[in-house]
Amino acid sequence: MLIAAGVVAVDQLTKVWAVAALSDGPIVLIDGFLQLRLTRNPGAAFSSFTGGGPFLGAIAAFVAVAIAFLLPQIEERLDRVALSLVMGGALGNFVDRIFRADGFLDGAVVDFINFSFWPTFNGADSAISIGVVLMLLSASFRKEPAA
Repeated sequence: MLIAAGVVAVDQLTKVWAVAALSDGPIVLIDGFLQLRLTRNPGAAFSSFTGGGPFLGAIAAFVAVAIAFLLPQIEERLDRVALSLVMGGALGNFVDRIFRADGFLDGAVVDFINFSFWPTFNGADSAISIGVVLMLLSASFRKEPAA
């Protein structure tokens, strides 16, 4: 749970910074490759499902609650870390849907990390992606008990 809380805190702090620092335009870090550019995503990954904020918010809340119930039962440390990252990322974007909204859960998620070859994303998205990769790695290296 501490990892999830840390992800939410870092995610929200970086989004507050991004809104303040990038409102006047992007910051180019590596020309043609990486810039910090403020965007707001009302949908899901890659701007899909635009306008589905309430549904996406409900899914994020469900995922976070489900993980909170599952975590105490998970024995593998890597699996706990991975699920905590996913939970923190889901909650980080859920906070945007609540507090950056005009209506119920219809807030747009603040994105600001822009590689030239990838859609713009944020820290919560990164935590979710890293958590999923860690879960896949953990599952692929797990030894099945002998029968």
